Amino acid sequence: MVGKDARSSEQYHPVPPEDVINYDDERNLRTAGLLQEASFKLTEVGPRFGKRHGQMIIYFLLMFTSFCIRVNMSVSIVAMTDPDVSINNNIPTYNWTDKNVVQSAFFWGYVLPQVGAGWLASRYGPKWFLVATMGVGSVAGIFIPTAAAWYGSTGVMVCRAIQGLSQGFVFPSVHGLLAKWVPKSERSRLGTLVYAASPAGSVVSMILTGYIAASSYGWPMGFYLFSIFGLIWCLLCALFGSNSPADHASISKEERFYIESSLGQEDHGKQISTPWIKIMTSIPFWALVVAQSGFVWGYWTLQTQTPIYMSSVMKFDLKSNSALSALPYLSQLATSPLFSCISDALINRAVFNVATMRKIMTVLGLFVPAIALVLVANIRTDQSGSAVALLVAAVAFNSACMSGFIVNHMDLSPNHAGILMGISNTVSHCCAILALLFAQFVVTDEENIAQWKIMFYFAAGVYVSVTIIFVVFGSGEMQTWNDNKKDDTETRRQLQRA
Repeated sequence: MVGKDARSSEQYHPVPPEDVINYDDERNLRTAGLLQEASFKLTEVGPRFGKRHGQMIIYFLLMFTSFCIRVNMSVSIVAMTDPDVSINNNIPTYNWTDKNVVQSAFFWGYVLPQVGAGWLASRYGPKWFLVATMGVGSVAGIFIPTAAAWYGSTGVMVCRAIQGLSQGFVFPSVHGLLAKWVPKSERSRLGTLVYAASPAGSVVSMILTGYIAASSYGWPMGFYLFSIFGLIWCLLCALFGSNSPADHASISKEERFYIESSLGQEDHGKQISTPWIKIMTSIPFWALVVAQSGFVWGYWTLQTQTPIYMSSVMKFDLKSNSALSALPYLSQLATSPLFSCISDALINRAVFNVATMRKIMTVLGLFVPAIALVLVANIRTDQSGSAVALLVAAVAFNSACMSGFIVNHMDLSPNHAGILMGISNTVSHCCAILALLFAQFVVTDEENIAQWKIMFYFAAGVYVSVTIIFVVFGSGEMQTWNDNKKDDTETRRQLQRA
């Protein structure tokens, strides 16, 4: 057994954890303070490609598929209401005047399960909840063309609300999984890898939907295709997904020790109660919520309104429109790894602390797009190239937020990251609904540039306001309410008595 003298010995070197101690006793010994030196050295290294990376691929595909399903309506709604889009005259189209309301229907369901989803995922593990909900959302997508034919826009709204309800489990669950699987030193990189799937899904969904809608297959095929993607992901997760390193059947002891030591996951069996009052009165957390709400307002304004703006103001046809609407998100996919690597490098080399780095990235991710939106609002209709370039720049810099406030939940509380994301996602996506309804109210004439100017100015103002709040009140420190210190003290006392 490792003795008291060995703890301070200079002869300690990084070795496989099973050669130091019996792994099953690791958490008790570390609680007693007997692994301080060994655990410190062991957390510095980990396999270059391990089981945690395999899990990241599964989460990436989840986010990718979710955004394919979520975003395809932004382009499909144009084809569903324009009889000249498809070369197949038998594809049905509809004379709907509530297009923005149809698009907002997704968020009616999306905001409902967020907090409960985060709590369920943290208590029971998210794997099977994700499999079930993705399955339900995919089936709902298959029924959208039928619902449109039988019940009009109301039927589509119901299906989209069901899809939103099912995807309400995604972000809280993924955030909770990242908090269990990603070591601190890899948080920006692996977190960004997973969340980069959202622009990747947006790009693929917009481009494919545009080409499919203009083809003889028509817009219904887009809903069928992405729903099949969702069902395939369910099978993949059921076979290979895992809730945590402790639950993974084939993870090596070295990698498990590396992850858990880095994150301070000392007691795998202990149920930590949720400190609801402390969470709801935490100023750094609410600064994060405000930042996320502003980001979501601008993000969904851009994502849902860009295809309409390109079609109505810049006069692009649907094929060109879908490709150009996807271009900003392609740029986001390219810039997000750059920002994440810079962020992790500056934190790991102690150039900036976590809080400062999160704030710098949030400023880049929101201030620069605000400037771009102001410039877009003043573009003439004969300057379509400049409009596209500015929209590309706006969304490209948005990706800096993935290394900013988007991973800040895990900084504040790794144990409750899923619940924090559930709360912030509920509030922020209420703003998504408001943003779409605001667009419906402001842009009554889709060819009126003055009305578009109001919408772009307002989104820019939101970006600037929430950034200032996050910079002033945000934090990168783990909060005192992250863990139940009373349980740790009692465990230490029991070990001393033994």
